[in-house]
Amino acid sequence: MDAIIRSRGAYVCRSCTQRVQRQLRRAYTSSAAQPDIYDVVCVGGGPAGLSLLTALRANPVTAHLRIALVEAQDLAKIRSWKLPPDRFSNRCSSLTPSSALFLDKIGAWRHLERDRVQAYHEMQVWDGVTGARIEFDWAPGAAPAAGTTIAYMNENLNLTSGLLRRLGELGGVSTFDNAKVERITYGEETDEMDLREWPVVHLSGGKQLSARLLVGADGANSPVRAFAGIEARGWDYNRHGVVATVQLEGEGWGGADTKIAYQRFLPTGPVAMLPLPGNHSTLVWSTTPRNASLLKSLSARDFVAMVNAAFRLSPTDLAYMQTQESGQADEYAWRLAHTPFDHRAVPQTVAAVQEGTTASFPLKLRHADTYIGERVALVGDAAHTVHPLAGQGLNQGQADVQSLAKTIEYAVGHGQDIGVTMSLAPYVAERYAANHVLLGVCDKLHKLYSVGSGPLVPLRSVGLNAVNALGPLKSFFMNQAAGNGIKVF
Repeated sequence: MDAIIRSRGAYVCRSCTQRVQRQLRRAYTSSAAQPDIYDVVCVGGGPAGLSLLTALRANPVTAHLRIALVEAQDLAKIRSWKLPPDRFSNRCSSLTPSSALFLDKIGAWRHLERDRVQAYHEMQVWDGVTGARIEFDWAPGAAPAAGTTIAYMNENLNLTSGLLRRLGELGGVSTFDNAKVERITYGEETDEMDLREWPVVHLSGGKQLSARLLVGADGANSPVRAFAGIEARGWDYNRHGVVATVQLEGEGWGGADTKIAYQRFLPTGPVAMLPLPGNHSTLVWSTTPRNASLLKSLSARDFVAMVNAAFRLSPTDLAYMQTQESGQADEYAWRLAHTPFDHRAVPQTVAAVQEGTTASFPLKLRHADTYIGERVALVGDAAHTVHPLAGQGLNQGQADVQSLAKTIEYAVGHGQDIGVTMSLAPYVAERYAANHVLLGVCDKLHKLYSVGSGPLVPLRSVGLNAVNALGPLKSFFMNQAAGNGIKVF
């Protein structure tokens, strides 16, 4: 009991501490359970929420905080997640070296199954209409000190299971999984203490958790954001992201040591082939809802043909194949014979698709009006949702977590209340503008390359070719993408 009081001594006034002590003494005489009052309650056990709690527990300054995690899924299953070496989950994300360095700092990187993490060192991006191309590869002597890795492809479940194992190693987190958030309210005033400004999370089964700081890491439809009355503004793209795990004919044109990522901008949306270990890759294809539905309905043979066509045939040929209910494999074989292209400028031919991995999700842009409220902070998708064309969604969340963990550390170290807006203001000041710019850039790129004809098409090709020709400018963009560059905002 004394330890609990000491952990709060930096934040609660003397009279409040005395009242809490009296309440705890009465509680301990009647029950062995501690009161469900926490310094930090995090709703959401995805990469952002788990990274934040791991960072807080790994830091000696914040390790004494009383922390709770609320998650609707069964975390035991995620912690023990494992797949055979030749099978991969279809939900993968790109981790920048900056994000990987943060995960290593908090002790989580070593808990990932590293043989399932694939670094890539080059990226080929081109206009599907004009063929204008930019090759993101490090010029001799231009690579940063951190190395030539642009990013690491990793399964989301590999990351969350690794974070859970690290969090279990650290201990000190009260976990409430398989728990649905019924509602969030404010606390009440009693004779002993006043919690009227503290959020209270009501869980299924009747459990109640009072939070000095309530963190919403609970996704795009965040109940925490709704409780705080924070609006999220944006729009739907009327596009779906189709994902699948595919198997190539080989390990890529660069071999096992130099993996290459590919992205082609089509009028209906970009299609990307991102390398996984061995001869596997993850596909992310942004397209219309109708095309997404068609792709999911095709046989494996026809689906493979459509993926190969997306990187090789003209947009006109591809559009025709998308009108067919079946038979794409034969159509592709005929059209490919009449289509000249550079084999080494596109991914190696897809040979197979892993059964059960083809899926889709709607694409949207959302940005919360602010990331903080009184005793509330938002991170990751609860704060912002971005188009996947730049592969930065998860990295944005990791950058949020780094900033919020640093903000909480400063508040604790200076005897401040970690839940008040004054203490949380540095977090939103550091992250809001940076995220807003990235969301805007991805949105404009999507709109720019959705145009299939007109004067804008040659102009964008001139711009793409110009960036490719200007080595210093291209290196700047590569450093920004890898998280190694100077902060623009």
